Amino acid sequence: MAVRRLLFVGLGNPGPEYEFNRHNIGFLAVDEILRRRTGPSWRPAYHGLAAEVDLGVARAILLKPSTYMNESGRAVQEAMRFFKLTLSDLAVFHDEIELPPAKVKVKRGGGMAGHNGLRSISACVGNEYWRVRLGVGHPGIKHLVHRHVLSDFSKSDLTWVRGLVDTVAENIELLATEMESTQDASRFQNKVHLGMEQKGFDLDSLAQRGQPPK
Repeated sequence: MAVRRLLFVGLGNPGPEYEFNRHNIGFLAVDEILRRRTGPSWRPAYHGLAAEVDLGVARAILLKPSTYMNESGRAVQEAMRFFKLTLSDLAVFHDEIELPPAKVKVKRGGGMAGHNGLRSISACVGNEYWRVRLGVGHPGIKHLVHRHVLSDFSKSDLTWVRGLVDTVAENIELLATEMESTQDASRFQNKVHLGMEQKGFDLDSLAQRGQPPK
């Protein structure tokens, strides 16, 4: 029986000047998924950097587009075409300003919420793919959003960011299982929140730092 392939795309902008921007938390997530596995490494492919990892229940192609955020769809489209994947095989890890810091929400399909990376992907391949929304908080004022997502995490924020991407990577096999068997990945997101709390992070306290405006 053939092993299912999945495509896990982390969104961000290439280059060291963007590495710790809030907009690049998707890159940080897939970097950590790869770091935990010996053997595979990033290689240039599909208008980005790609690597393939074994998750037991599936093999996942990890992809970091090198096209800059607004053209992410070109990289995703090329990888999906090469591996003959469907939208149900695709999960996109991205920053979400409408979620408090360190919160995770997974859903299939939905709107773009002003996210240019999602807009590009949906324009190129369709909309009904999985979104792993990684909360980075809202600056509180709409006109500050652009500067907020293109600014670096503070040193104190990097503590929970590293905790979050670590916990996402710890539980990535569960996400792969839920993508295959259900339309709901709530067990994965609940496991991530529980894992963060077990590591000593107070999610309610973190939420107070990044509440969206009423």
